[in-house]
Amino acid sequence: MCRILYARSDAPFSIAELLRPFAAMARASREFQGHGWGCAWREDGAWRQYHNIQPVWQDDLDQFGATRLLLVHARSAFRDEGIAVENNMPFSDGESVFIFNGELRGVRIRSEGRIGAEKIYNYIRRFDRGDLCAATRRALDIINRRSAYVRAMNLVLSDGEQTCLSTAYSEDPEYFQMYRKQGADMDLVCSRPLRDEPGWKTIENHTTTPL
Repeated sequence: MCRILYARSDAPFSIAELLRPFAAMARASREFQGHGWGCAWREDGAWRQYHNIQPVWQDDLDQFGATRLLLVHARSAFRDEGIAVENNMPFSDGESVFIFNGELRGVRIRSEGRIGAEKIYNYIRRFDRGDLCAATRRALDIINRRSAYVRAMNLVLSDGEQTCLSTAYSEDPEYFQMYRKQGADMDLVCSRPLRDEPGWKTIENHTTTPL
């Protein structure tokens, strides 16, 4: 399963300074997180994106500048299938970006997408009427009812102004539980604490909330 990171600050921060510990975390993960990676950040009021099929820890992380909003995804492809850069998140429609970590089985919804995560993203977008978390709750309620089993479903969806986090898992909390660190200068959400430092708190299971 994948690793995800969200960061927002009132003041610009160095993207590389967060990517380095994220890359170390992905490399040390008990599951291989090297099927490519990607990030999306806000710059001049628009989304900028980067994707690479190489593992994040093998890339040049100093190529990035600064931002106030960042979403990052390191991929662990389900059954080692569909390993192609176009399947790397974040996914985007130009207005919003989406990152996902989880595994669903026997999903019975109609939605376009090359892989399951992209289908979930497009399904949530159907319900967006200006409130991202309302759309996420409505879509995920249907997806949960129409899935044989949801092992985990962690996601972050952002349009640059609104951001919604949803986290849920049915097993293995040590691996699937999400973490958050809120400070005066930055708000961070990640699959694991980025560094060995105080302030990180676990996010309660079955949480869908604005960030």
